[in-house]
Amino acid sequence: MKIDFVVIGSGIAGLNAALNVAETGKVLLITKKRLIQSSTNFAQGGIAAVLNKTDNFKKHVKDTLIAGCFHNDKNAVEFMVKNGPRAIKKLIHIGVKFDICNKSICLTREGGHTKNRIAYSGDRTGEEIEKTLIKTVKKNPRITILENTFALDLIVKNKTCFGVQVIHGNKIKNVFARAVVLATGGIGQIYQYTTNPEIATGDGIAMAVRAGAEVKDMEFIQFHPTALAMPRKPLFLLSESLRGEGAILINSAGERFMKKAHKLAELAPRDIVAREIYQQQKSGPVYLDISHKKPEFIRKRFPKI
Repeated sequence: MKIDFVVIGSGIAGLNAALNVAETGKVLLITKKRLIQSSTNFAQGGIAAVLNKTDNFKKHVKDTLIAGCFHNDKNAVEFMVKNGPRAIKKLIHIGVKFDICNKSICLTREGGHTKNRIAYSGDRTGEEIEKTLIKTVKKNPRITILENTFALDLIVKNKTCFGVQVIHGNKIKNVFARAVVLATGGIGQIYQYTTNPEIATGDGIAMAVRAGAEVKDMEFIQFHPTALAMPRKPLFLLSESLRGEGAILINSAGERFMKKAHKLAELAPRDIVAREIYQQQKSGPVYLDISHKKPEFIRKRFPKI
């Protein structure tokens, strides 16, 4: 089989990539399960962008660099921040419905941010984005979708990628393309504890390594600090937006420990919050307390959680 572009993965990155490259050619979108089964679909909180006059690009860049301990690629950070508002507007244009407050997009805070700049759709932002993107992809006549198709290996010769080998319908097939986009998500499932869905097994990264691609910063694996302490796989995520709306972390002695750990308290960068929780758990359980908020507010703001 020959096609212009192959995109592997059906989360926000893969679906967006498919729509973009479809403007210049025909696309085969491959996903190992159903389209909807992606990490994006499980994301609760929201997307950060500079969306009101009290915020600016310089502040967002600074927050991002600090949260990354200045290991970040500054050019990449600046590109992401400056293009963030445009990306949000594009999502709105294709039908994503963010929550609205006083005729503008509602904005909350999450870890590492010093300003309210998180656009959200209740506590199911990822699901709203995923479903809207899928609907848009399915309408595009230039995009062919192959679900339940496992990408085995990239077809490479002399350091040039010519396509990908896949398993589809219990048969191994070669797909040749002008370009292959890997948008295969994370590796959460290789760890004992994760909030990532079962499909996050790092296949794409392994494929890239076998093909000779350069990988970078693989030691920086982000773990979400708060998940429900119940025996289930994956763990049930307790969105960072809970803390953005005022939830506090309490240790087994009833102490609010994050105020001593960082000036942003519960909204410190995720790695700091995760380490502090880990240390506190050595002495007993840790609790996420939002009991000071009215039940009506919690039910409306976090209906799924």
